[in-house]
Amino acid sequence: MPNTRYLVACALSALAIGTTSPAMAQQAPPPATAPAPSPQSSDSQDDTGQDIIVTAQGRAQLLANVPVAVSAVSAASLANSGANDIRQLSQLAPSLLVSSTGSEANGSPRIRGIGTVGDNPGLESSVAVFIDGVYRSRAGIGLNELGEIDRVEVLRGPQGTLGGRNASAGVINVFSKKPSFTFGGNAEATYGNYDFYRLAGAVNVPLTQTIAARVDAVYVKRDGFYRDTTNNTDINNRDRYFVRGQILYQPSADFSLRLIADYTHRDEKCCAATYVDNSVNSFVGNLNNPSTPLSPLQGTGNNIVNVLRDLGQPLARINNAGYSRDVSVSRGRSFGGITTDKGISGQIDWTLGGVNLTSITAYREYKSDQGSDTDYSTVDILYRAADGNSLRQFKTFTQELRLQGNLFDNKLDWLVGGYFANEDLTVTDNLRFGSQYGRFATCRIVSGGGLAALYSPTSPACLGARPAAFGAASPLVYAAFDRLDGINDKGSTLDRYTQNSRNYAIFTHNIIHLTDRLDVTLGVRYTNETKKFAATFGNDNTACVANQAALTPFLTNAGLAAVAGGIIGLSCQGNSTAELNGVSINSKRSEDRFSGTGILSWRPFDHMLLYGSYSRGYKAGGFNLDRSALKNPIQVFNGAPTTTFASVGGAQALVGNLQFDPETVTSYEVGAKYGTGPFTLSAAAFRQEFSNFQLNTFNGTVFLVQNVNGCTTSLNGGDRDLSATTGRCASGDTSYGVLSQGIELEASLVPMRDLRVNLGGTYQSTKYRNDVVGNSSGAPLDPALRVLPGRQLSNAPKIVVTSSVAWTPKLGDSGLSALFYIDSRLSDNYNTGSDLFPQKGQDSFALFNARVGLRGREERWAVEFWGQNIFNKNYAQVAFNSPFQQGTTSAPYVDPRYPGGRQLFSQFLAEPRTYGVTLRGKF
Repeated sequence: MPNTRYLVACALSALAIGTTSPAMAQQAPPPATAPAPSPQSSDSQDDTGQDIIVTAQGRAQLLANVPVAVSAVSAASLANSGANDIRQLSQLAPSLLVSSTGSEANGSPRIRGIGTVGDNPGLESSVAVFIDGVYRSRAGIGLNELGEIDRVEVLRGPQGTLGGRNASAGVINVFSKKPSFTFGGNAEATYGNYDFYRLAGAVNVPLTQTIAARVDAVYVKRDGFYRDTTNNTDINNRDRYFVRGQILYQPSADFSLRLIADYTHRDEKCCAATYVDNSVNSFVGNLNNPSTPLSPLQGTGNNIVNVLRDLGQPLARINNAGYSRDVSVSRGRSFGGITTDKGISGQIDWTLGGVNLTSITAYREYKSDQGSDTDYSTVDILYRAADGNSLRQFKTFTQELRLQGNLFDNKLDWLVGGYFANEDLTVTDNLRFGSQYGRFATCRIVSGGGLAALYSPTSPACLGARPAAFGAASPLVYAAFDRLDGINDKGSTLDRYTQNSRNYAIFTHNIIHLTDRLDVTLGVRYTNETKKFAATFGNDNTACVANQAALTPFLTNAGLAAVAGGIIGLSCQGNSTAELNGVSINSKRSEDRFSGTGILSWRPFDHMLLYGSYSRGYKAGGFNLDRSALKNPIQVFNGAPTTTFASVGGAQALVGNLQFDPETVTSYEVGAKYGTGPFTLSAAAFRQEFSNFQLNTFNGTVFLVQNVNGCTTSLNGGDRDLSATTGRCASGDTSYGVLSQGIELEASLVPMRDLRVNLGGTYQSTKYRNDVVGNSSGAPLDPALRVLPGRQLSNAPKIVVTSSVAWTPKLGDSGLSALFYIDSRLSDNYNTGSDLFPQKGQDSFALFNARVGLRGREERWAVEFWGQNIFNKNYAQVAFNSPFQQGTTSAPYVDPRYPGGRQLFSQFLAEPRTYGVTLRGKF
C-alpha cells in the first residue's frame, strides 16, 4: 500500500501554473499570469493554424522565439501519424529514436544518438520522460497507451535548471488533454490487420462553474507479429486497457487545481526474437572475407549449429531465417506477462501578487512481470518462468516546488525551486537453465575441440567413449562432464534485489533582458542522490560448486586448462551457483553534482533569433541489478585463476563490481530560428562531450554495465584486444569518452490554404574516442567492448531525414473536408548492438505512414483509412549475441580481427506493415 502521507500530499499540495518541468507547448493562449510573447515574435503555427506557445524556459513564448533546441508536436500531427506511445514519435522528430527490446518495461529513447540501452532496471535513462509534468522513472513506461494527447515536446541536450528530474541527453514531455468548462466528448473505433481492435473515448463534463471533470479510456487488442509454431501461439501481441480521470478546480484566474489519476493494465506476450542470417547481414556465417559466405554446417563450419541441430533446432530458422516471423521457442516456455501502471498527481496554479507559486506532486506504482524463453531457440537452454517471479516494481513519490516572477521593470525573469524524489525499486528474478541445458553444454565442449571424435549427442555427457584422454585426471574430468550433463532445470530459485533512491535538488533559471533584443539566460542546479542497495540470492545449482572444487587445480595445466575451464564456466554460467544460495549483499552510494546552463540570444530583426549556449548535464550513477556482474565464472585473483566466491572473500567483497559512476556531459550549441507565418525554419549546431558514459551490453553470457571514458594519450591498441589488463590510462590523462556533434534543421511551409509541409534533418557524428578506458581512473575497458574505439555509437545513424505532408481541402460548400497525409523517416545505416559487432549492423532504410479520410462539418465525424510502414520495410530494432550460443573460435575466425565469428546472433524485429480503418465522432 502506498504511504498515506504521499497520497495526502498528492491531493492537497499539488501546485502548478500551467508550466510543467522542464517544458510545455500550448495550442491555446498562455495563462494570464505568464508574460505575453514579445510583439516582435514570429507567428509560427501548428497544423491547425494556431500559434505554438512553449514554455521551454518556464515562460510563455512563441516556439520560434525560444533559444532552445525543441521539437513541438501537435495533437493533429500525432493523430495523423497514428502515434499512440512515445515510440512512434521517431517518425516526426529526426533527432529522436525510440526502440524496445527484450522487455517493453525499459524502452530506450535516444536523442542526438545518446541514450541508455538494454533492459537493466538499475539504469535510468539519459533521456527523461515526463507525462503531465510527472517524471517516469524508466523511459519504457511511456510505451503504454497515453489516451488523448494535447501535445508533445522533445527537448534536445542536457536539462535540469527548470525543475523536475535532470537528464544528460534530453527530455520527452507528453501532455494529455485537460478538462475544460464545455460539455463534450469523443469516441473512435479502429480495426486493422492482425485482428487489431482499438476503442478509445473521452467525456468532458463541467460539474459547476468552477469544477470540470474529464475521463479518457482506451482498449486495445491485437494478435502478435511473431508465430510460435511449437506452442501454437503468437507473441508480441496487444491486450491492454487504459483509464485516466481528471478534475480541474479553477475558482479564479489566479488559482487552479488539476488532479489526475490513471491506471494501465497489460496482459501480453513479449518479446520474441529471430536469428540473424547471411541474407540479413553479410558478416554472419562468413570467413574473414565478408564476400565469401560459409554454410555453418560445412566441415569447417560452426560447431554450435551442429549441437543445436542435433538437439532439435530447425536449421531453416538459423541458416534461412531472413525476416521470417516464425520463431524458435522451446516447448512449454512462455513470453507471457502482466504489467500495471497507476498513479495520482496534482497540480495547482496560484498567483500571489506578482509571484507564481508552482508545485507538482505525484505518487506512482509500476509493476511488470515477464516470462521468456531466454535463449530464443527451440532447444531448452535458458528460461524465465511466467509465474510472477520475474518482476520489476517501482514505487515513486515526487514533489516539485517553484517560485517565479519579474523584477526591475521586467528586466529580470527569475525562477527558483526545489525537487525531491523517493523511489523504492524491487526486482525479483528466476532465471534457470532449461531441460536440455546439460546436454547442450557438454555437447558444446565436446564438439568444439580436441574431443570432437567423441561427440555423441545421444550418449551420456555427449561422449561416445571415455578413453584415458586426460591421464590421471580422467576420472575427475569425466565425472565433471556427468555433473554438467545433469544440470537441467537448475539455477535461480528466487533472487531479490531492492534499491531505495532519494534525490533532492535546488535550481534556478533566470532570463536577463539586456535590451529589447538581447537576452542572457543563466541557470544552475545542485543535485544530491543517495542509493541503498541490497540483494539476496537463492540457487540450487550444486554442480557448479562440485565442478569448481574438482577442476580448479587443473586451470594451470596447459593440457587441461581449456576443458576444465569450459566445464566450470558452463556449470556456473551467469554465477548460477548454489554457493550463492541464501547469500545476501548490500551497498550504498551517495553523490552530488552541480549542473547548469548559460545562453546568449539576440533578435537582429523581427522574425529572426540567434543564440549560443553552454550547458553542463548530469545523470546519476547506480547499481547493476544482475548477479552475473559480480564476477566471471573464472577470473584471475592475486595472479592465479580462481573460481569460487569464497576464494575472493565472498560475494559481499565483490559488491563494488555492481556499481557504476554518474554520467556527465558538457554541451555547446549555436542556433538560429526564423518564422514568418507560412514559413518557419530552425537550425542548430551542437557539440556534446560525455564522461563516464553509462553503457549496458550483453556479451552472450553476462550483462555488463561499464562507464566509458577516453584517454588523451595513445593506448597503442590495448583497448582493442582480448586482454582485460592492457589498455590502462594514467588517471591524469582521462577525459570524455563519447563525442556527439552535428547539425539539426527543421522547417515548416504552408504554401496554400489547408496544405502544410514539414521537413526535418539531422546529421550527427556520435562516436567513441579512438582510445577508451573503463572509468575515470583509467582502468582497461572490458574486452567484450574492444570494437568501440573510434566507432559510431549503436542506434545512432549519421543522417536522418523526416518529412510530412498534410492536405485537408474543403469539399465545396457541403461542410465536408478530406484528409490526405503521408510522413516518412529516412535513416542512414547504423549498428544496433552496444558492442558494435559488425553482425549487428542495420542497412539504411525508409519508413512511410499514410492516412486518407473524409470528415464531416466541423469534424463532428470522420472515417480514415491508414497504414503504418506502408511499404512493409523489414529491419531490426536491436541485434544481440544469442545467449550461450558461441562456437569454438579457431582460424580463420581470428578475434578481434573478425569479432564474433562463431557466435550466433538474434534480433528483435520492428513492426511490419499494418493497416486499417478508424471511425471518429465527437459532440
